[in-house]
Amino acid sequence: MLRLNPRQREVLVEKMPDVANLVAASTFLGQFLTDRPFSVRLAMLGVAGSIVLWVMTLLLAEEKR
Repeated sequence: MLRLNPRQREVLVEKMPDVANLVAASTFLGQFLTDRPFSVRLAMLGVAGSIVLWVMTLLLAEEKR
C-alpha cells in the first residue's frame, strides 16, 4: 500500500477531481470533435472512469481524518 504524508494526501485529494473531470470530458465530449461516429461504449467508459476517480478521492479524503 502506498503511504502518503498528510501534505501529499491533501494535494492528491485536491487534484483528483480535476483528473476525473478531464477523463469524462475527453472520452465523452471529445468524441464530438472526431470524424468517427459517437460511441456509447466509450462514453460510458469515460463516465465510469470519472466515477471511480471520484470515489477514490472520497476514500482518500475520509482516511485523512
